[in-house]
Amino acid sequence: MLSPLYGGMTCQPPSIFTKTNICTQGGYPVYVANATNVADIQAAVNFARNTGIRLVIKNTGHDFAGKSAGAGSLSIWTHHFKELAFLPDYSSSEYTGPAVKAGVGIQGYELYAAADKLGVVGMGGECPTVGITGGWLQGGGHSPMSSLWGMGADQALGFEVVTSDGQFVTANKDTNADLYWALRGGGGGNFGVVTSVVMKVHYDVSVSAASWTFATGDNVTAEQFKAGMKAYFETFPEGADNGIYAYFKIFNRAGSMSFSMQPYFAPGKDMAETKALLAPWVSQMEDLKIPLDINWQKFDSFYAAYNASFPVGNVNNQGVATASRMFPRDNWADETTWNATYDALWSSLEAGNALIGYNIAPSWERGGYTDAPVNPAWRSAIAFVITGVVTDMTKPWAEQLEQRQNFTDTIMQDWRDITPGSGAYLSEADRLEPNFQWAFWGSFYPKLLEVKKKYDPYNLFYAAQSVGSEFFEVRTLSDGYPDENGKLCVNPSPTLYVPEGPDYDPSR
Repeated sequence: MLSPLYGGMTCQPPSIFTKTNICTQGGYPVYVANATNVADIQAAVNFARNTGIRLVIKNTGHDFAGKSAGAGSLSIWTHHFKELAFLPDYSSSEYTGPAVKAGVGIQGYELYAAADKLGVVGMGGECPTVGITGGWLQGGGHSPMSSLWGMGADQALGFEVVTSDGQFVTANKDTNADLYWALRGGGGGNFGVVTSVVMKVHYDVSVSAASWTFATGDNVTAEQFKAGMKAYFETFPEGADNGIYAYFKIFNRAGSMSFSMQPYFAPGKDMAETKALLAPWVSQMEDLKIPLDINWQKFDSFYAAYNASFPVGNVNNQGVATASRMFPRDNWADETTWNATYDALWSSLEAGNALIGYNIAPSWERGGYTDAPVNPAWRSAIAFVITGVVTDMTKPWAEQLEQRQNFTDTIMQDWRDITPGSGAYLSEADRLEPNFQWAFWGSFYPKLLEVKKKYDPYNLFYAAQSVGSEFFEVRTLSDGYPDENGKLCVNPSPTLYVPEGPDYDPSR
């Protein structure tokens, strides 16, 4: 599991199989259907519905909130649905152009490589091993190309799905249109088991990229670092306007601070344009006497740029609880608001919390004004920032829960206060996110709940913080700590959706 914290902190494979470890089942499923065809999925769905066993769905397991886990459950593993077909002349009532039909097990590196051979680009995640058409696309899906072409969900043109009654159906603009709508951003593992997706691909582009690191020490003080970091954040509106996807990490390790850009990704820009975008900030860093050694690179294709810029990383969030927030362009609109925004981010860093950030703008225009329930907060955002807290697993459960709740109620509340009406990304969010319905879907939520009730009247599909999940609860074996290590039960007092901002106006 990517986040063993949410599985009850039991052993990770392969150590779970060794005789030297005392391991519990935790939130791992008891049974797994290793599905290789639609009939396997139908059999598992029918069995779960008829017996009442809890059902969970797992594709690749890139899951920060433990949604693909569940104590005592039957898990459907969709990883081996690897079919990929190129549709060069795809045509429907809403799109004409090149597309692919991808099995739900296709991962980013597989799509990128296949598309490159065809002279096109398929959209996927920043991490190459993320499953493209599973929870990534169904939950929205941000990409290195999002600032040009919108969200992953904006690319979807049709789904093949096994629904809760065991039927295998097509969902597109003309057939089961409401299910099609919900799957384009309503969240994975909740409306049905997707087996394949038809999605747009785009013609290839050249890319310029840059990477750098600066840190305190070597005559760089914390105040210089703070000013240099703020100066970079002030470039975000221009970066958004120019289709930039910047991915960076900022750490504070016992007062030693570092900023690493990995990378500043500029699709469609030549080297001169990219250097011109960064030149004012580079000049400010020179004035601040902060040394920079920027690595500039130019690539003829997306695939070459991606492989050079986004290395495979090892992530195992042992004891780390993740949270996120979208920061809208309005937060840069005036000096007072911008200063308050930066102060909130800086306070988080000073408190010892890492910042994993993106300068990204998957606006309505870039997504093609797609009719999809992707979190509206993405459409006005020019920054997406992730942070987290390291849970001290040696403490009693009550103290761990207090620490977790304090993180949600202090640092993350500061972020919510400075971005009223905005939201968080459901795939990289706080497991204790208050009013998650608004935070993840805004005013789309009531319609999503209607679709959920229509296609899953059996309440078969459940995942933490998914549509309709408020009516159920996991009664954990860890004294209320939010994880999947316990039975799934009816919630006697669900917390219902509360609007926090204006309704979305489809006419725009």
